[in-house]
Amino acid sequence: EEMNKSLLPAHLQSASIELAPYFIDSFGNATRIDYGTGHETTFVAWLYCCCQVDVFTEADTLNIVTRVFNAYLQLMRKIQTAYWLEPAGSHGVWGLDDYCFLPFLWGASQLINHPTIEPKSIHVPDVLVAYSETYYYLGAVMFVSHVKKGYLSETSPMLNDISGVPSWSKVNEGMIKMYKAEVLDKVPIMQHFLFGSILPLER
Repeated sequence: EEMNKSLLPAHLQSASIELAPYFIDSFGNATRIDYGTGHETTFVAWLYCCCQVDVFTEADTLNIVTRVFNAYLQLMRKIQTAYWLEPAGSHGVWGLDDYCFLPFLWGASQLINHPTIEPKSIHVPDVLVAYSETYYYLGAVMFVSHVKKGYLSETSPMLNDISGVPSWSKVNEGMIKMYKAEVLDKVPIMQHFLFGSILPLER
């Protein structure tokens, strides 16, 4: 809570009471020692709340996605591989990634109308090496390839199937629908989600 207070101006210090639980829950469950898309979504909720209380401004939008979220993502990947956290709600081999979803959603949107990189380019090692630090989607595929040994068609058949989609815009449309269905509409995930005055539950 103290860290969140340090981000807020004097007249908004009380908002730290709502910000702190989102931030704490973003790093996994200390009891189950697990981490998954629900925790990732909670971090995005924290970012949203920070925007609502003017910690960030509209001018920060791009940097929130490409720098702040990326720093969080890299930290969580280090924690995942150092401690091999239990994936929370993983679909195993039939999922995109055991831990996260948004790098695929935002990553597909980054690549829309790219002149040379296509969905099938994830099978080209040189493309992954050259662009994995630039584009979320390629970085996510690279990470999956690192933690799941073997051919992508065997370790991540869903990613392999998606590579056959003709355009990134179609991939992105599918990712938005999948995120809603597999994360936001899932009771086992959203039953832990918190609502308050900054992020209210709208019926």
